Amino acid sequence: MTALTLSTSSAAALRADAVVVGVAKGSKGPVVAPGAEAVDEAFNGKLAATLETLGATGAEGEVTKLPAPTGVKAPVVLAVGLGDAPAKGDGYAAEALRRAAGAAARALAGSKKAAFALPAAEVADAEAVAEGALLGAYAYNAYRGNGDKKNGNGVKEPLAEVALLGGKPRDKAFKAAAARAIALAEEVNRARDLINMPSNDLFPKSFAAAVQQAAKEHGLKVEVLDEKALVKGGYGGIMGVGQGSANPPRLVKVAYTNPKAKKHVAFVGKGITYDSGGISLKPAGHNETMKCDMSGAAAVFAAVVAAAKLGVETNVTGWLALAENMPSGTATRPGDVLRMYSGKTVEVLNTDAEGRLVLADAITRASEENPDAIVDVATLTGAMVLALGHRHFGIMANDDDFRTAIHGIAEEAGEPSWPMPLPAELRKGMDSPVADIANMGDRMGGGLVAGLFLKEFVGEGITWAHLDIAGPAFHEGAPFGYTPKGGTGTGVRTLVRLAEQAAEGTIL
Repeated sequence: MTALTLSTSSAAALRADAVVVGVAKGSKGPVVAPGAEAVDEAFNGKLAATLETLGATGAEGEVTKLPAPTGVKAPVVLAVGLGDAPAKGDGYAAEALRRAAGAAARALAGSKKAAFALPAAEVADAEAVAEGALLGAYAYNAYRGNGDKKNGNGVKEPLAEVALLGGKPRDKAFKAAAARAIALAEEVNRARDLINMPSNDLFPKSFAAAVQQAAKEHGLKVEVLDEKALVKGGYGGIMGVGQGSANPPRLVKVAYTNPKAKKHVAFVGKGITYDSGGISLKPAGHNETMKCDMSGAAAVFAAVVAAAKLGVETNVTGWLALAENMPSGTATRPGDVLRMYSGKTVEVLNTDAEGRLVLADAITRASEENPDAIVDVATLTGAMVLALGHRHFGIMANDDDFRTAIHGIAEEAGEPSWPMPLPAELRKGMDSPVADIANMGDRMGGGLVAGLFLKEFVGEGITWAHLDIAGPAFHEGAPFGYTPKGGTGTGVRTLVRLAEQAAEGTIL
């Protein structure tokens, strides 16, 4: 991953391939942001005027490159837009700094070192800039150029080093902020790598092996249930989804424990490593990105590792429900009835509503440990994309206060979300004439129906939330801010911040 260093050097004095400065939209034109004073001085105080001449406005994500003047050791000045200038006395929002740093880092792909002279005098601002730059520099080049990534179709390597100016390398608070930014970026990028990996290389067994390898490195405990153990244990949901594939399913438990922990949170991730829809086959045009249907499991896995790296004083258990949903002579058929791990029976009306089946078994198993809260994360429904678009995930819960708290945590972390209801009247649509419940209900409000289905499998008295990340988990458009094309790692930062707040006693 891109390296991060803290530097007290002047923006004009540091040797680098480029120096990054911030520019905002002011009432009378672009305004140079704090951190760029030395560069502005080299322009004789006319940096803003020069940028305006070149068409820059300071709009969010706008990138303008210009030759550095005499007095600046870097040959290039890159000005990145921060959006509207804050009111006098106010600072820039953390997310504005993250996105600006990410856009700059992407624009500097192929460079060895860049000096970031964005507003970073405060610890929180420095962390935001560092996090955004490290996330923005991400690229997935594992399959390019026959192993020679430097020559793979002319693709540039990510920016190699970010020098964060204004950060104080000997200050404990700044060092801790940098360490947190590095840990989060490493794990978000781990999740992105898994999501982007093609399904012929990432399937339940290989995913489980990746977890086992990481567990050895970070002192985590892992338990893997293979197909024999799943059958013996009565995990009818996971087996029902995975039985049509040549790659059998797995249930993986990965646990981080801290001796000072007073709370225990369980994260459950949907891990469909490829989703064809099963017998209810997806129509043409809907299969090409279905390697991303394990994004929830990737987020959960990465969040547990991040908690370990950061030494969060909360016990965190991840449950990864891994299966490949394929049509074959052994696949579950519409109309079949599965007996779940909980003992409930489910009539399968649509085999493409498979995520809720694997999650139901994992949620039941997670409930047996009686954690203080369970949060599941899943690319669960197209209905949630229709409701919230491609940048927000939906939050449902059996506790309104918990749902509200998670919404606030997600916004703080930089992951757009929106609280959604669980209307009781929609439950009746899942009544089945032959089983305890059907896996489908009313078409309208389908994302909420899925949430109501999962609620049925949460242990009594356990606080639970469901994050439907179907919209933002996989980005098919042009990159923006620190969000790349492909896997995004959505959910990781929200889960980590939730574990941190549990340790701080501000939630649960």
